[in-house]
Parts: sequence; structure tokens; C-alpha cells
Amino acid sequence: MTAPELHTAPTPRVSIPAGPAIWSGNFRLYFTARSAGLLSDAMLPVAVTTGLLTSGHSASTVGYAMAFLLAPFAGLVLVGGVLADRFTARRLMIFADLLNLTTRVLLAVLFFRGIDQLWQLYLLLALAGTAAAMFQPGAASTVPLVARDVQGANGILRISEALTTLAGPPLAGLLAAASTGWVMVIAGVMYAISASTLLALRLGPVPAPPPGDSLWKNLVEGWHEFRARSWMWGVIVIWMIFTVLSWGPLTPLLGSLVVPAHGATVFGVLNGMFGAGTVIGGLIAIRLKPVRPLAAGAFAVLVFPLQQFALAFDLPWPVLGAAMLVSGIGISFWGVMWATSVQTQVPGEVLNRIHAYEVAGSVCMFPLGSALAGPAMEAFGAQHVLVVGGIVTVLTAAALLLSPPIRGLRRVPDAGPVAGGH
Repeated sequence: MTAPELHTAPTPRVSIPAGPAIWSGNFRLYFTARSAGLLSDAMLPVAVTTGLLTSGHSASTVGYAMAFLLAPFAGLVLVGGVLADRFTARRLMIFADLLNLTTRVLLAVLFFRGIDQLWQLYLLLALAGTAAAMFQPGAASTVPLVARDVQGANGILRISEALTTLAGPPLAGLLAAASTGWVMVIAGVMYAISASTLLALRLGPVPAPPPGDSLWKNLVEGWHEFRARSWMWGVIVIWMIFTVLSWGPLTPLLGSLVVPAHGATVFGVLNGMFGAGTVIGGLIAIRLKPVRPLAAGAFAVLVFPLQQFALAFDLPWPVLGAAMLVSGIGISFWGVMWATSVQTQVPGEVLNRIHAYEVAGSVCMFPLGSALAGPAMEAFGAQHVLVVGGIVTVLTAAALLLSPPIRGLRRVPDAGPVAGGH
């Protein structure tokens, strides 16, 4: 990865008013909005799945429903990045929350009444996926606008994401056992909270593309900016390979091996251990601020294959749980280092578009890796797939460390306080 860098120097960030480095009034509002939205997002798949299966629909219908939810996100997140740069991330996120609020109200009506026309469900889920694509680019670019300590803020948001991911599915399952409609009502309330707190944000001037440029031109410019940073596209290329061959197959393999051998309760405990690890990783990332964040994050990735090797060699489940705890710490620390690097190294006027490109690149291969898990296990055996995945993870960390642009990327100091208002 030795292509010339068009933008090697960190870009000055928007000034943040004097006050707490993290827990400013703006960050508290954003934290509330993000946590409410993440909880609602975590509840939706479980609620829809439970609602469909308990009303007599097939597993195939559940698969179609999830496809209608995920496909618009994958297809429209790049458009969301362009629109966020053109109209500001805050406005687009509020629009996305209001669209999500509308879909959850209509989904509640649908589940309370009973689903007799599946196209109605599919349409509402497609709109929910579209809303997620509109919201996601701004979710990252807003962080440097509300906190001077961007890395610390990302660590806190990572903890919130882990906790809502742990709490959302069981809460949705518990409520959906009585009525999926009530899950949608609660989710709608969460989006109303998110929209109102985002509306209350008081941000300074936000960089934007020149007026009059077409959407296509903005998209192409975003691609050029993304391609110009070899450290960024280098990480994405490496991560795509890691996702297909290692992380993507891991989740279905974990469930297929653990549940028959130890039961659903142990499977839930193991996932809880991984979630607890991501919380600890976020806490560590709040305090530990390495000079070369991506290099430090790559070293943290080296502990991720512990769970793969523990599962491959059928170690006792408490040992597997410990391995998953440590793996969660490592991958969470990497996630904070990566998010902070993107948010602090990229100009504000293109940050939403670049974030959309990196999200599309890093997420798009996960379904492929998950889909290949079953055929690979049948062809080669679960142990071989897991061992190969663990080796690929080690090679992923090595590739990150061996790339000079990635290894050498230096941390941007926290923004200092400035005098003045919002």
C-alpha cells in the first residue's frame, strides 16, 4: 500500500466550546439519542422474528423479512453519506428518526391487527432499512462536533452499543412473547426521544460541499477522497478478507456447535461474555491513547482468534467464555481506534461520505461470510473452518502492522477548548 497520499496531514476540526472534554451538554444529548436508537435497532430483528413465527409464518418468511431490512441499508448507505454532507448530518439523522418512528407505529398497528398481507411488512422493513442508511453516516461524523476528546467519546459510545446489544434482544423477546406490537410501541418512543434530543443539539457551522454540485459529483468526490488515503482503503481491503474468512463464519458456527452440546442458556452466557468484553474494551479505550492508534488496535486484534481456537479444540465452555471475553476486549478496542482515526483524520466536508464508503466496505462481506459457513463446515469440517479463521485473524493483524501507512498513522491530539458560544 504505497500509493501517494493526497491528504496526509490531519485536517483541523471544528472548534468545540470550552467545557468538559467528553460530557458536554451536546454530548449528553447525542449520547441519549444514540443509546435510544441503538436499543430500538437491537430489538427489531428479534421482535419481527418472534412475531412472525408465533403467528404461524415460516422461517423462509423470516429470512425474506430480514433481507428487506438489510438490503436497503447496503444499497443506500453511500447515498446517505452524500445527503448528510449536503444537508448536514443532524438534519438527516432527525429525518431518519422520524421515518423510523413512523415505521414502528405502523408496524405496531400491523402486528396488533395481524399480518395478512406480507408485502405491507416487507415495505415497512425496507423503509426501516432506508432510515438506517440515512442515519449511519452522520452517527460517526457528529462525534467530533460534540466532544473534544473524540476517542474517549467513542469509547463511551462503544460501551452503550454493547449494553444495548445485550439488553435489546432479550427485552424484545420477552415483550414479543406477549405481543410484538408493544415492542414496536416502545421502539417508536425511543426514536421520538432520539429525534427530540438531536433537535436540541446546538452545533457550530458544519463544513459542507460547494453548493450546486450534483449528487453524483459528490459521490465521486467522496470516492476520490476515500481512495486517496491508503491507510483507510488498506484497512478496508484487509477487513473485507477477515470478515469473509474469519468473523463472518464465526457467529453461525458458534451457535451450531454450542447449542447442541451445551444448550441455549450456555450460548446466551457466552454471548454475554463477549458483550462484557466489548464493554471492557471501550473502558480501556477511554483511558489508553496510543500515539499510533491503528498499530495499537492491530495488536488488540491478535486476541480475537482465542475464541476460534477454543471452539475448534472443544475446550470446556467456561474456558471458551473467558476466550470470548478477551476477544471482545480486543475487537472493541480496535473499533474505537478505527472510528477515532477516521473521525479525526478526514475533513468535515467529506467525512459523512467517506464514513459511508468505509461502512459499505467493512459490512458488505459479513453476510457472505455467514452464508459460506454452512457449506464450508460440510465440506471441510467445523474444526478446520475455525482454525483457518483463527489463522486468517492473525494474518489480518500482521497485515495491518506490516503496512507502513496503517502502522505509521499518528493520533491527532484532542481539540483544545476555545472561547465563545455554540
